[in-house]
Amino acid sequence: MTWNDFIARMQAAWPDVGWTDVLPAVLAGALTIVVIKVGLRFVVQRLRTLSQRTSSTLDDGLVSVLERTNGALIWVVGLLVGLNMLPLDDRWHDRVSQLWFAVVALQLGLWAQQAVAQVLAAQQMRHGGSAALSASATLLSWGLRGALWVVVVLAVLSNLGVNITAFVASLGIGGIALALAVQNILSDLFASLAIAVDKPFEVGDSITVGDVTGTVERVGLKTTRIRSLGGEQIVMSNAELLKRTVANFKRLQTRRVAFTFGITSDASADDAAAVPPLVKALIDADPKLELVRAHFKGFGENSLNFEVVYRVNDPSYDVYMDHQQMLNLALMRELQQRGIRLAFTNTVNVVGLQAQAEPVQERGAPARKGASPDAPDIVPAAG
Repeated sequence: MTWNDFIARMQAAWPDVGWTDVLPAVLAGALTIVVIKVGLRFVVQRLRTLSQRTSSTLDDGLVSVLERTNGALIWVVGLLVGLNMLPLDDRWHDRVSQLWFAVVALQLGLWAQQAVAQVLAAQQMRHGGSAALSASATLLSWGLRGALWVVVVLAVLSNLGVNITAFVASLGIGGIALALAVQNILSDLFASLAIAVDKPFEVGDSITVGDVTGTVERVGLKTTRIRSLGGEQIVMSNAELLKRTVANFKRLQTRRVAFTFGITSDASADDAAAVPPLVKALIDADPKLELVRAHFKGFGENSLNFEVVYRVNDPSYDVYMDHQQMLNLALMRELQQRGIRLAFTNTVNVVGLQAQAEPVQERGAPARKGASPDAPDIVPAAG
């Protein structure tokens, strides 16, 4: 088709449009393009300058969003401005209006897509950029972008006069069927996102979940892998894991220890009264320990029972055991010097870990069974 044929067809379609109408329309369209581009560049530069003066990430996000303005759509806007100035019939004006809606919807979709990406990237950076969060953020980004563009396309089609009711109903039924089919997978995916964001535990933490105790090796999209004390790898569903109480021993800052011991029932009242101050002096002499209380608790079948509660200002279980051992030996020596004999049994309870009583084989020697963090049970603490 030659240029003359094109001009002839345009004149046949728009018989009332002359060169005196076209020239102002072209100038208006060109001016619109220039104003939009210059104004957009000015706003972006101002926001960049502002972002250098403030610590807020909002202005950086706005810059990133505005930079997603599509250059081709700007030219289409200029064209539409020029067409609006032409003396067209109602049929063409309706088409131009529909094009306006499509252009605005597409540009809003591009801006919204960039905003979603910025928010997810900021959230990932804020929480350390873990692999689980990165994968979850990617899946969430795909889902949000897919939903966004479905809405944009449906809105444009509806504006063009297409009946989308049946299509929307089909999408709804298909979405419900898909959600029911993959509900377990989706629950695990969102659970992995919750773990990455809320961080009840991290890779390397020593945790107990139900009857499973071990070290977290990996938090995946669907499962979390825990290396148990026996050496085997335990694979747990993320959704099931979050339904249970998790004891995280890496977050332990101090240990609260409660232990009991008894002296023989033939000891005098003065001997019993001297024991709590003695224990207090031994604990105060150790800079790692802090006494909470020490009392003559009551009468046993063949013993006078004492209960001592103290804190170890160190989260290490090995440190706790070292100082408990030193306290035991020092207590034995002091009681022997005073002629006070220990009874047959005693117990140690590290608060948060179940303690058990263990019989002492030799009379007069304290036996202690501390609960290892390798096999803890959560129990309420007294005192």
